[in-house]
Amino acid sequence: MHNGKRFRQKLHRVVFPAKFSNPSDFLPGNKVILLQNGEAYFPAIEAAFDRARHEIYLETYIYENDSTGRRIADALKRAALRGVKVYVLIDGYGSKDLPKSIMDHLRTDGVKALIFRPKISPWTFRRKRLRRMHRKIAVVDREIAFVGGINIIDDRNPADDMPPRYDYAVAVEGPLVEVIRLSARRLWSLVAWSRFREGTVHDGALPVSTFAGGQMNAAFLVRDNFRHRRDIEAAYIWAIKQARSEIILAHAYFLPGLDFCRTLVDAAGRGVRVVLLLQGRVEYVLQHYASRALYGTFLAAGIEIYEYSKGFLHAKVAVIDGHWATVGSSNIDPFSLLLSREANIVVDDKTFGAALTQSLKLTVETDALRILSDSWKHQPAWLRFICWLSYGLLRCMMGVSGYSREKNRTRKEQTYVHGK
Repeated sequence: MHNGKRFRQKLHRVVFPAKFSNPSDFLPGNKVILLQNGEAYFPAIEAAFDRARHEIYLETYIYENDSTGRRIADALKRAALRGVKVYVLIDGYGSKDLPKSIMDHLRTDGVKALIFRPKISPWTFRRKRLRRMHRKIAVVDREIAFVGGINIIDDRNPADDMPPRYDYAVAVEGPLVEVIRLSARRLWSLVAWSRFREGTVHDGALPVSTFAGGQMNAAFLVRDNFRHRRDIEAAYIWAIKQARSEIILAHAYFLPGLDFCRTLVDAAGRGVRVVLLLQGRVEYVLQHYASRALYGTFLAAGIEIYEYSKGFLHAKVAVIDGHWATVGSSNIDPFSLLLSREANIVVDDKTFGAALTQSLKLTVETDALRILSDSWKHQPAWLRFICWLSYGLLRCMMGVSGYSREKNRTRKEQTYVHGK
């Protein structure tokens, strides 16, 4: 009983952490498997849904009406028809193109499906409209959970021959599954209550997982607009400050704030190798060029920058010193760090860290183009202007949305990155 009480206290600290600052925030005894791209992720969640006996939670920013979306929908309906309680939560903006008929068909077969903030408008920058549910989570019973950056959408466009989106997720077994499950349950309940208790969760007797074969330390971090506004960013900064040899960050959208920039530059200054794997293709024009405004500062500090142009980069991962690693939905940009609901897994384990390091280094060596400092200094003036204009516009948008703190920091950040 005494050991059980200690575990519950530990679980409470992980589910409701005051601050992610040191390894004591990790839960031991987990097994975490790295899944690269949809070709590994979708078969894994489909198989888990087909094994489900009691309940399934699925959260996704984008749910597309394509072959992958229909495939996952069929698996969810199969589960619901055999008596599994199935809860699906999609974002109103990310999934705005999903036909209403898809949701209706899911509900007809017993799936409980809700939309996070369905009212959207392209003509406002109000914080309430910009706060999206960007998490990608699946939880099956108390047995297995999936967290990452992969939406429910085809990996590749059938109309072209580009490789699939470059992305990651993880499969988790062990005590951390319950932490993830409780987070998914709370968010579902919050949305259900805002819809006048539509689809409210009614707990039954859910068997406790018997999994006991894990040896990895892992934590589940969320970003919301209540108690966990800065948890993910704080975890990154803490880990970067501890780095002694190597930092590898891979992000589709990378526009860090002043503290994050300084922490990276300081790490490079003390001899740590810092590698950034960033988006090479233009997906969203404003974000693409705004991120490039920071290249000069990073390159001058000795940070290595590589652009992935083989396909579209959608990853949101990092590995530090070969053992601290994170995989999740959070980009390092204002929309993820200041507005959206995000979820990341952090793992402190050499085996997992080695797997992610190997995967990232292979991509850097074979599929990415290095940006050299000398060539960057000779960029055309018009390109520099576009980068800084995009940077200014994006920061201005954050100010208009009501984030005065970020608005007040913009001038300091511009001074810092210009090196004045």
